[in-house]
Amino acid sequence: LPSQIRSGKVKEQIKEFVLFNENMSGELANIKANAQNQINAINYVKNNGLTNLAFLRSKFGASSVNALIKKQFLIVSTKQINRSPLNNQEISDINVTLTNEQQNAVNIVLNNQNKVHLLYGVTGSGKTEIYMRVISEMLNKKKSAIMLVPEISLTPKTVKQFRARFGNLVAVLHSGLSAGEKFDEWNRLRNGEATIAIGARSAIFAPLTNIGAIIIDEEHDSSYKSDSNPRYDTHTVAKFRAKANACPLILGSATPMVESYYLSQTGEYNLITLKNRVNNAPMPPINIVDMTREFRSGKTSLYSSALIENLTNTINAGEQAILFLNRRGFSSFLMCKECGYVASCSDCDVSLVYHKEDNMLKCHYCGKRFKVLTKCPMCGNQHLKLGNTGTEKVVQELKEYFPKTKILRMDNDTISTKDSYAKILTEFEKSKPAILVGTQMIAKGHDFPLVTLVGILDADLSLFFCDFMATEKTFQLITQVAGRAGRGEKQGKVILQTFFPKHYVYNLCLNYDYTRFYNKEINLRETTAFPPFSKIVRVLITSETENSARDLTHELFLKLKNLKLKNKSDFYFLEAMRSPLTKIKNKFRFQILMRVKNENENLMQSIFECVGNGNQKVSVFVEINPQNLS
Repeated sequence: LPSQIRSGKVKEQIKEFVLFNENMSGELANIKANAQNQINAINYVKNNGLTNLAFLRSKFGASSVNALIKKQFLIVSTKQINRSPLNNQEISDINVTLTNEQQNAVNIVLNNQNKVHLLYGVTGSGKTEIYMRVISEMLNKKKSAIMLVPEISLTPKTVKQFRARFGNLVAVLHSGLSAGEKFDEWNRLRNGEATIAIGARSAIFAPLTNIGAIIIDEEHDSSYKSDSNPRYDTHTVAKFRAKANACPLILGSATPMVESYYLSQTGEYNLITLKNRVNNAPMPPINIVDMTREFRSGKTSLYSSALIENLTNTINAGEQAILFLNRRGFSSFLMCKECGYVASCSDCDVSLVYHKEDNMLKCHYCGKRFKVLTKCPMCGNQHLKLGNTGTEKVVQELKEYFPKTKILRMDNDTISTKDSYAKILTEFEKSKPAILVGTQMIAKGHDFPLVTLVGILDADLSLFFCDFMATEKTFQLITQVAGRAGRGEKQGKVILQTFFPKHYVYNLCLNYDYTRFYNKEINLRETTAFPPFSKIVRVLITSETENSARDLTHELFLKLKNLKLKNKSDFYFLEAMRSPLTKIKNKFRFQILMRVKNENENLMQSIFECVGNGNQKVSVFVEINPQNLS
């Protein structure tokens, strides 16, 4: 249940309306001639029918309207008003003829309704239309459906498409809704007024019965695992609900999770492949730019000569470009050149990010804001150095290169309101030429036919994390963001900037060769016994008191060590340590990491029993295959 509904603080929105009492038509002459407001109010209601009482009072005066109600010229009635997050603009559906690949995919799903289907299709292969055809068939059978997207930024586009096809049967659930909107949309689903739930991961809990299809689009996205309470894996919940409703679960992606593709190879999932884009357009060629060569030639800019040249050509042709950099803010840190001091958050063990527009230093973990330093607080030196470039600085520099071009930015700093996503994307869609700069929220799902150039400014950002999934995430990000180019009639192009051009992941990206990438990655995982050939289990211990967290970590580690002694063959690894981010939101963080075999089904239950629930001073969480180990 959404917290607003659990608390009972949000109620139905009840509004009062008035109608003219036709039985009082003969009494109109009794209204005094100088009571002009009363006469005008009656005429307005007679001409317009059912009228909002609050509006009528504001227009003609509360005393005049109240007098008419008392004399029974106006009849008051109440009506529940839905606070809909959907605007009321008319949307026309597009009549689409399915390709043979799409029709085959629809047929396979409808003929195998008790299975999990992995829909692996290149970007632009028309997966959304397949989803809608399957849902349409389920609605014909009086069933409901859940459609999940990874980012709230994708929700407006998806809702627009689904509303055009299914009208008011669509309801929206995500964290960007107001409390009232969430309350009303949840109730529309619960009482059967709406039968299609669309939203981010929390929509998997939509109060629907008789579910006919569950769809997880961009199934590889890390946002489908919740790393805050309640902690859950959307895939696990979706499988449970699909099994309970005997309905198909469709996992769609151009770059499936290695684990999902592995399950399709072992027969647990049913693999459906879409090899071609719906318009038969080729995938955009990827041009790798060696930034070390640029640096050696004396160019220290974030933009290579090739990128600037292609951007200029794109703008001159009146087309659009997308630039991807997965780092927001103006600069990633502020550092003293003299003593090496770095401005850090007082509540978190992280450096503060400089945001020039607000002239503030911000913590991206707890949200705290600090005034910008003019001198070093440690040594007094005034020579401060800015760190790596973020999206805010990219936009500022691009405006110097292209002063007459529309340049938009989409990241967590520009989407402060629930309508921000739609406004930015609509403005970009209508502007030409234009450049959209953004973080990973622009990398997937968006369809702009005029985008002919994609620039990946720093492809190495996700490659060297201390994470066994780093290579997988890099391949996914590059393939997804590259797929935004060339989706219309014109051929697209991708400029990928890297300091490691010979890394094998980039060579596999060149040909969008997911199969070769998967084969290399799965062999590596099997050799090293990483998921899907094992489970990584993290026990995260947090407390406002460092000693309390450390002591409980030691206590739990000894319990788990004893468990390991009893199940030696089931443990590959067990170790306790400080978390890489040692403090967040004024809470000290320790963790116990395990890598265990999949085969022993009772082992996880034993781990949960060892760990327990913590205490009043210390919180303890267990995560299986977490997306982030920091």
